[in-house]
Amino acid sequence: QVQLVESGGGLVQAGGSLRLSCAASGRTFSWYAMGWFRQAPGKERAFVAAISWSGGSTYYSDTVKGRFTISRDNAKNTVDLQMNNLKPEDTAVYRCARWSGLRYYSLREYDYWGQGTQVTVSS
Repeated sequence: QVQLVESGGGLVQAGGSLRLSCAASGRTFSWYAMGWFRQAPGKERAFVAAISWSGGSTYYSDTVKGRFTISRDNAKNTVDLQMNNLKPEDTAVYRCARWSGLRYYSLREYDYWGQGTQVTVSS
C-alpha cells in the first residue's frame, strides 16, 4: 500500500511563492513517475506537472509553465512543486499522485493519490 501526504499549502498574495511537498511511503517510490494535479471549486481536476522516475524528464501544463517547477528526491521519497508568481486562478486543492501509465496528463493513469493541500492566492 502506498501513502502520499502533501504539505506546504496556505494563503499567499498574488505574485508570491509556495513550495508544496509530497511524502511517499514504500520502497518503490523511485520506480514510478509522479505528478501533481489541482482542483478548484466547481471545476474538474486538472493536470499541473509530472516528473519521470529519475527526474530527468518533466512536464507542465501550459498554465503553469515557466512559473512552477517539479522536482523529486528519491532518497527521501519526496516530490516537490515550487510555485512562483502565483495568481488568484492558481487557487485550488493540490494533490500528488503516482503515475503508472503512459499519458502524464491523464488522471486516469495515476493509481495512488494524496488527500491534497489547499492553496489560496489572494488578489
